[in-house]
Amino acid sequence: MNELTMEELTALLRDSAGDIETADPGTQDVSDLTFLELGYDSLALLQVAGLVKREYGVELADEDVTGVETPRLLLRLINAGLRTEAA
Repeated sequence: MNELTMEELTALLRDSAGDIETADPGTQDVSDLTFLELGYDSLALLQVAGLVKREYGVELADEDVTGVETPRLLLRLINAGLRTEAA
């Protein structure tokens, strides 16, 4: 896999922690909203990291995952890991 898309990340978030509470990703770009604004806490992000490890073989450090504030930044972190795995 080359890169994870925002749609795939949204699906991972939903799988791990449920639907986005404050925005509809189908009608609103949520890429730069904070996870707090979206109703996700650090536990949800750690669950996503677990899914990423199982599904894509990319291990992300807990402190890196909980340090990102928006879906766009989490997506960059995951994709950087995917590129490293592919190299």
